[in-house]
Amino acid sequence: MTKSAEIDAAKLWLVLSKAHRAMKALAEQSIVGTGLGFSDFMVLEALLHKGPLTITEIQSKVLLASGSMTAAIDRLEKNGLVTRNFKSSDRRARVIELTAEGKRLIQASFNQHLRDLESATTPLKEEERRQLYLSIKKLGLHAEEVREKSKKEKVG
Repeated sequence: MTKSAEIDAAKLWLVLSKAHRAMKALAEQSIVGTGLGFSDFMVLEALLHKGPLTITEIQSKVLLASGSMTAAIDRLEKNGLVTRNFKSSDRRARVIELTAEGKRLIQASFNQHLRDLESATTPLKEEERRQLYLSIKKLGLHAEEVREKSKKEKVG
């Protein structure tokens, strides 16, 4: 690779940002047809694939702020898509669970959403997809380590 064709960190960041923006727009467009908001969809999807979870567990999976998470759960409960139940081992903790209607809705919605995302990734061969996944995961984990280290150095 020539010097002018090298990919520096700024160029990589720009390409990652643009790809993220395009994929997020596609994901949001795919979800609009479900009648659900993006946050509500993410909560239902986490419950579909992980089973009943506490609000804190859902929050760590979908990366929503605490207030947004509570609002999403309130909306979903009001619409009959989830229930809040006390955890038998800890009466303070509430477990969020899909109702039959919630499960039906998210299964159908997620299947269409997955087809939409699959159509966007068709240019990638299976090995390219696997390598991209591993590379992005590696990059993200390392960036988090660098951020945490930098934060500690500034404090201490």
